Amino acid sequence: MGKLYLNMMKKLCSIGRRMFTGCAIIVSIFTAAAAAWAQGADVFDLNHPKVREVMAVQKDVTADLMKQPEIIGTAVGLTGAGEPALVIYINRDAKGASEAKQSLPPKLRGVPVQVELTDRFVANAGKPGSGGTTVSHTAKQTVPIQLGTSGGWRNDLANGYCCGGTLGSLVNIGGEQYILSNYHVLEADIVSGGNGIVAATGDNVIQPGLIDISCNAANSQNVATLVKKSALPNNNVDCAVAKVVSGMVRADGAILEIGTLSASTAVASLQQKVKKSGRTTGLTRSSISGLNATISVSYENECAGSTVFTKTFTGQIVISNKGSSFLSGGDSGSLMVEDVANKPRAVGLLFAGSSTSAIANPINEVLAFLGGTMVGN
Repeated sequence: MGKLYLNMMKKLCSIGRRMFTGCAIIVSIFTAAAAAWAQGADVFDLNHPKVREVMAVQKDVTADLMKQPEIIGTAVGLTGAGEPALVIYINRDAKGASEAKQSLPPKLRGVPVQVELTDRFVANAGKPGSGGTTVSHTAKQTVPIQLGTSGGWRNDLANGYCCGGTLGSLVNIGGEQYILSNYHVLEADIVSGGNGIVAATGDNVIQPGLIDISCNAANSQNVATLVKKSALPNNNVDCAVAKVVSGMVRADGAILEIGTLSASTAVASLQQKVKKSGRTTGLTRSSISGLNATISVSYENECAGSTVFTKTFTGQIVISNKGSSFLSGGDSGSLMVEDVANKPRAVGLLFAGSSTSAIANPINEVLAFLGGTMVGN
């Protein structure tokens, strides 16, 4: 309706331009009104009554649903008509995927059910492969570096592979600046099997990561030192931090192709437009497709190691990721922010995904765990 009124005013002003020189002002007013009208439409965040209604059903049924090996998660999403619904994620590669899908009713306790066939959700650290878009997110930078870049634990080499991810953003903890990434990017080596060492506080964190320098740490630069937080497996966030080496990282926390951030954060809502800057796919954009997700993710005990635990996360954010176009292997640790031009607010910390959906920890939960704040203006 707002767009209709705006178009009518533009037509009237075009007809009567000579009689009324204030048309530009009127059109400007109606443009602002139309934008306000659009923003006034339902914002489906966690406080919306219809979202809360779905969450109540989700809470009651998720545990039983996920006893089925084919079902790997649930979330609150939207139907094709734009109404909140319970989304159920089924591993399409599972032997009983078709039967599991057919067994689900169109509604559960009056709430619409949407089924998404996907593959397993995996933590998106990377092994050697291509990366970057127009701006290189894999090249060794001139210091002080920007974030949204290739990086990782200096010793992340085992079992014939080297690994790494994205140094995502800058946070302030106790008056000191730290690079924020994922547990599985910086801390995941917890056995001495494949390389004879484990990750420890004081270890060097490098840029670019081993995956982009032929696994030879001599071709990197030390930009921070690891401070182990051991977020997993006992907490609901996949995060890790490294204290910045003086002069090695831009103090304003600038991120490649995004720039500087707001110091404040944003709460996720369905269909919210977001973007991220990461090692593999560079700057990408998408929208939020699920809230309050319960998702199971498997973790290895070192680079190319064995699965050591499977973590079921709750309260997560789901983002559309068709064909892994938003998030892919090596993008783990990227910060997800609002898709606005200037000083976007952080929304989530990306850490896992499938070929259809990406997963992020809500940034406020990450910051609460760390006792930190975003670096920004």
